Amino acid sequence: MFTIGSGTPSRGCVEANCGVLARYAALCQEVGLVPIVEPEVLMRGDHTLARCGEITEDVLRALFYNLHTPRVALQALILKPNMVLPGSGAAERPSAAEVADATLACLLRTVPAAVPGIAFLSGGQSGELASTRLNALNRSSRAFAPWPLGFSFGRAIQQPALGIWHARTPT
Repeated sequence: MFTIGSGTPSRGCVEANCGVLARYAALCQEVGLVPIVEPEVLMRGDHTLARCGEITEDVLRALFYNLHTPRVALQALILKPNMVLPGSGAAERPSAAEVADATLACLLRTVPAAVPGIAFLSGGQSGELASTRLNALNRSSRAFAPWPLGFSFGRAIQQPALGIWHARTPT
């Protein structure tokens, strides 16, 4: 996980974490497992959408560089990144289309077409907001993105249902 702040993440942090993710992916593939590689840039902070885009792009470039060294088969992994979002403490509130555009632009510049799929993290977004943004991503990418886009929003999708279930169970 990468936190955006004044001077963070450092180059050393990005390289070290991406190196570990690449080693994990290589070990998974050595034993016949499909690695789910999760280079998450966190929403915590007050950074802008543009700053998140810069950091996410930097992290993804470092990740794919590091995946090349141990010869990780890109066609046999799932990428589980963040969407490009302003920090949770930022005043900026971009539309779903703006998030989709920023995220897709970042992915198209960094993620090889050999990657078979991208499953986004909710990253602290509500289920409704994350789903709205994923829908916008899929609408804007349908014509030219080389990978299918999905979600891995366990907490964001399950929380409303768990809340309803909890309210209905006797105490």
